[in-house]
Amino acid sequence: METFSWIKEKGDQQTLLLVYIQPGASKTEISGLFGESPRLKIKIKAPPRDGEANEEVLRFIGKLLGISKSRVEILRGESSRQKDLLIDLPYEKAIILKQVLV
Repeated sequence: METFSWIKEKGDQQTLLLVYIQPGASKTEISGLFGESPRLKIKIKAPPRDGEANEEVLRFIGKLLGISKSRVEILRGESSRQKDLLIDLPYEKAIILKQVLV
């Protein structure tokens, strides 16, 4: 099985997704990888105020994976561009995110 440093298995039924957020973009989209220890870079249209960008990140990841945003949680980085997201979805299903980079 191929591994990606920005997406990791977390227990039997959950996945850890490491992301870098760029708020205030012209549209919400995946923008490749960011950094030496790569994180999935996501451009977010919402501004970084009052949790708007965080909410849009949860909505966007949920939509990409076909799950409710309530199944995506910010574990770390609530007020940072670097966020660790816990997804209530097995790794085998969440790994479809790699297809957006191909």
